Amino acid sequence: MPARVVERVYREERAAIVAGLIRLCGDFSLAEDVVQDAFSKALERWPDEGVPPNPAGWVATSARRRAIDLVRRAERFREKAAVLRRLEEAEAEAGPVELPGEDGPQDDRLRLLFTCCHPALSTEAQVALTLRVVGGLSTREIARAFLVPDTTMGQRIVRAKAKIRDAGIPFRVPVGPALEPRLGAVLSVLYLIFNEGYAATESRELVRGELCDEAIRLARLVVELMPREPETGGLLALMLLHHARRDARVEDDELVLLEDQDRTRWDRAAIDEGAALVEEALRMGRVGPYQLQAAIAALHGQAVAPSDTDWPQIAALYTVLGRLHPTPVVRLNRAVAIAMAGDVPGGLAILDTLGDEGSLDRYHLFHSARADLLRRLGRTEAARAAYRQALSVCTHPVERRFLERRLSHS
Repeated sequence: MPARVVERVYREERAAIVAGLIRLCGDFSLAEDVVQDAFSKALERWPDEGVPPNPAGWVATSARRRAIDLVRRAERFREKAAVLRRLEEAEAEAGPVELPGEDGPQDDRLRLLFTCCHPALSTEAQVALTLRVVGGLSTREIARAFLVPDTTMGQRIVRAKAKIRDAGIPFRVPVGPALEPRLGAVLSVLYLIFNEGYAATESRELVRGELCDEAIRLARLVVELMPREPETGGLLALMLLHHARRDARVEDDELVLLEDQDRTRWDRAAIDEGAALVEEALRMGRVGPYQLQAAIAALHGQAVAPSDTDWPQIAALYTVLGRLHPTPVVRLNRAVAIAMAGDVPGGLAILDTLGDEGSLDRYHLFHSARADLLRRLGRTEAARAAYRQALSVCTHPVERRFLERRLSHS
């Protein structure tokens, strides 16, 4: 029982406790260390002493007291005096104190997430730091997820923390005109984490559920803290709607296309939640790329059978998305939707235009989509050549096996 309570508090409250201490002491490593120490003490003491009435408060208080002790012992004490004062004030009040002169949302978890995703950090550092400090994953877990050595990931996280300290990056949520681009960085990092879990680049498993789950959990946090930002709801909806199909995407270690999936294995509760979220976000009146992608995913998820899919509406949504987010991949998806709506030659013409541009030469899904449309038109030799091109740039073994099957049957 005590161990389960510790696990729950760690999962649900750790980020808020760490964030509160970072706000007070300005030191990522110190905050993480003292919070980890407090959880270790809880595991040692609660079985004998009993679980306290407010477990999260107990951990926060223990961590704060340990921080005060360590700061008092630190060298260059005078430089630590302001930190010690804030910690002691918080201890005296038995709760957090606000730093003066800050505006905007005051939730420490939101401040922490925006700080980890500051544009002064590289995308790789933003992802690593978000998973480590906000998500609570160990350095080894993050390194394993992104297939790099533990030491490499550890150095990346240490450098990110040092960059925040040395550059004097403020621990706050931006306000006014600065908010939108910074919110975009936060959402982009969360979606990058989700995508690595949903379609792992090199891992033996195509779907890494733990990364998807962590990205969804963090997205829920952002929606909870910023409920009036439509793109936050759009991103959460998009994740839920994609992840709802996870159990049907791979069968016996073989990739199963959307049109061939067993739809009884889809998570209907997640689809219903995602569809409701995107409808609510769209009603806010500020339409963004995540909302449009979620609306497309909802049309797929709500189709009882492949023949029920509203491909013309999906193609129309991709047209709108292309105006907001004009990328080659969006144009690729629009071409496929046009073909699935009945105009296969029209879809192929768009793909051929993309091929002439060369921007998707190293993207295996472009070549496999083109191969499929060529196959549908009876152009067998051209389809086989496109499948071979897809195989030449595809790295994931599950996807490679699928392409090899398609090539052998064409």
